[in-house]
Amino acid sequence: MSKDLEQRIDNLESQLVFQEDTINSLNQALIDQQQQLITLQQQLSLFAKKVQQMQPESVAPLSEETPPPHY
Repeated sequence: MSKDLEQRIDNLESQLVFQEDTINSLNQALIDQQQQLITLQQQLSLFAKKVQQMQPESVAPLSEETPPPHY
């Protein structure tokens, strides 16, 4: 094998290792983001349930007219 061909193969192998490392890093970032998304969805769902359960005692019903803010 010629030196030029060996150099080209070495360069390709180096690029392959770099690309595999990049793919693994991106895959881990995607896994981390997916877990964060799942956590946020669960928190939002819990928050929505708590808001629905709240009894607005200090809020006037829509049928009652409330005075303007300057009163």
